[in-house]
Amino acid sequence: SEEKNISLASPTKVELRCKLDENSNLKNPQVTWKRGSETISHTSKTKNSWAIQLTISDRSQLGSYTCILKGEKEISATFNLQVPNIEGREKPIITYEGDTAVMVCKTEHDPKAWTWYMTNGTEKVPITKILHADKFQIKRQSANVNRLEIFKLTKGDSGVYWCEAAFDLESSKSRFELKVLSIAAPFKPFIAIVAEVAILVTTIVLYEVCSKRKGKGGGKEFDQIEQL
Repeated sequence: SEEKNISLASPTKVELRCKLDENSNLKNPQVTWKRGSETISHTSKTKNSWAIQLTISDRSQLGSYTCILKGEKEISATFNLQVPNIEGREKPIITYEGDTAVMVCKTEHDPKAWTWYMTNGTEKVPITKILHADKFQIKRQSANVNRLEIFKLTKGDSGVYWCEAAFDLESSKSRFELKVLSIAAPFKPFIAIVAEVAILVTTIVLYEVCSKRKGKGGGKEFDQIEQL
């Protein structure tokens, strides 16, 4: 099985074609085209290739189209028609109070518009509604690259952010997770280690003091026995 992703930013005509290699052992296969689980018919055929022609006018026509070739064995190829993906960031952004966080979204096609959201519980709030020049800044570096900057971070800025690119067929989104730590956070492991060492040293000192006291007390008892 083979799979291919095809990015479509606007309505267009598309031809999807499956072609067998001339040296393939699969002779005279039975060919079926499917859109998802629905069987559709191919519109053109040559000796070793089968194609369908599509007019993609809205998002309902996006999705997976598969050609299945059956003979002595079965092979297939799937075409995923989708709006362009946004290149975002999979791992959380970890930073500290007072710093600046930067989030960048990039896509291969130029969207009609960009929108940034901040998640407030289960609701997405457009940042343009809460935009303050001293807190948020949105920069359009180019037609297909957009950037969000958040200044003077506090723990309250932690959360999930989204960037959305609007295309004619459908919008594409990317998710960012921001974690803002206190300035003391990097020192917590060091403080814990210092505390453990201090406890250990105190225990050793107390043990040595107690041992010396016992040793002195034992000598006095011995002297008293000698005198008796």
